[in-house]
Amino acid sequence: MPILTVLLSTTPDTAVSAKVAAALSRLTAEILHKDPGLTSIAISHVDPAHWFVGGPSLATQRKASFFLDIRITDETNTANEKARYIDAVFKEMGVLLGELHHESYVHVHDVRAAAYGFGGLTQQHRAVAARLQSPSLA
Repeated sequence: MPILTVLLSTTPDTAVSAKVAAALSRLTAEILHKDPGLTSIAISHVDPAHWFVGGPSLATQRKASFFLDIRITDETNTANEKARYIDAVFKEMGVLLGELHHESYVHVHDVRAAAYGFGGLTQQHRAVAARLQSPSLA
């Protein structure tokens, strides 16, 4: 049930947004083992003339950038999985957006299960309910 918030240094383009969302959903499922049916992705675009790195705008530098902020339930992924994910996202975004500025970011939030949820239930509540339904997991 991750939620991904993405900023792209591009003018708004539904085709680009759809490609980015599909790629991020795929990588999130393949590497972090998250259910694509429960993955939400919100994408915003910032004109490269209004995105500055090291002083000059990305438009001036003729480079693209992105910022991905993903929230996942704490202790559901290893450090190696998160490192592989960050690497794969950077590479895939380069394919989709063109030459990336090195200062493009992925932030993986490990959120406590008691403080994170959807549909009115916390992830902790869901985990406890699952254990009660499968006593062999308790």
